[in-house]
Amino acid sequence: MTKKSNYVADENRYEKMKYRRTGNSGLLLPEISLGLWHNFGDDDNFKNSRNLLKCAFDNGITHFDLANNYGPPPGSAEKNFGKILKKDFSAYRDELIISSKAGYKMWEGPYGEWGSKKYLVSSLDQSLKRMNLDYVDIFYHHRPDYDTPLEETMSTLDLMVRQGKALYVGLSNYQPEEAEKAFKILKGLGTPCLIHQPRYSLFDKWIENGLLDLLGNSGVGAICFSPLAQGMLTNKYIKGLPKDSRAVKDSPFLNTEQVVEMLPKINALNEIAKNRNQNLAQMAISWILKDNRITSVLIGASKTEQILDSVKAIENTTFTNSEILEINKITD
Repeated sequence: MTKKSNYVADENRYEKMKYRRTGNSGLLLPEISLGLWHNFGDDDNFKNSRNLLKCAFDNGITHFDLANNYGPPPGSAEKNFGKILKKDFSAYRDELIISSKAGYKMWEGPYGEWGSKKYLVSSLDQSLKRMNLDYVDIFYHHRPDYDTPLEETMSTLDLMVRQGKALYVGLSNYQPEEAEKAFKILKGLGTPCLIHQPRYSLFDKWIENGLLDLLGNSGVGAICFSPLAQGMLTNKYIKGLPKDSRAVKDSPFLNTEQVVEMLPKINALNEIAKNRNQNLAQMAISWILKDNRITSVLIGASKTEQILDSVKAIENTTFTNSEILEINKITD
C-alpha cells in the first residue's frame, strides 16, 4: 500500500500570490507558474520534486505546466507528477491548473511527433494515463507543423475539448502569422484559443515584434517560458562561471561563449536591479509582468529557495520610464 501523505496546504496560500485573467476568458492564472521541464524526470530526486510542488502550491502557484516529452526519459515527468498528485494533491485537484503539450518527438515512427490528428490524440491519451487524470485543464500544440494542414491540427484540439479530455487549448512557439490563422480556425470551431506559450526574456524579445499585439487584440493570454534566459539573468554568472552551471557543462541550450559575451549586459542589468531592491532574477520576471498582456511567467526550479525568490518578483512589477529606457538600451 502507498503511504498516505500528511501534506496539508498552507491556509494562507492565496494571499501570497496575485492572479491575472487569461485573455478574455474566465480563467485566472497565478502571475508565477511552475514548469516541470527539468527536475521531475526519473534521473531527478523524487523527494525534491515533491517538495518543489508543495512549496509552489503553498505560495499560491496553482498552475503546473508539463509536456509529453518532459523527463528524461520522455514521459517520466508526467509519470512522476502523477504519483505526486495522487500522494499529496488528490484533495486539491480542483484548485489546480494542469497543462500538457504535444508536438515534439515522443516515440519512433511517422506518428510520434508534429501535429497530425493521429499523433495528438494518441499523445494526450498517453499523458492522461501517465498522470492518472480524466482531463487536463490546458492542452497545447507544442510547435507548428508545416506539413500538416492547420485545420487538421486545430480541429483535433477542438475535438479534445468536446471529448472532455481538455478544458481549454493553447499554442506554443507559433509565430504571429501562424498564430493568427490558428486563432481564426479555433474560434470558428467554437473552441477559442485560451493562451499562447512563447519564449520571452530580457535577452529574447521576439514576441514584441507583433505577437504581443496579436494576443492583446485577440483576447488570448500569454504565459512566457525561459524568463531567465537559461540562468543568464540570475546572479549565477556575475562572479564567474560556476563548475556545476549549464554553461560550463555545455548544455544544448547554453554554452560558455554565450555567457561570456553577455556578461557586460548581465552586470549592467544587475546594477539596475540593485537600485530597485531586487536581485537580477526578480527584476527579469518583473520586467515581463509589467505588460498587462502577459498572464503568467513560467519558472523552473531545482530548489525551493528558487521558487520563494521568484515569487517575490510580483511585489514590484512597475518600472519608471528612465528604468525602461536604460534597460532597453542595454538589452537592445
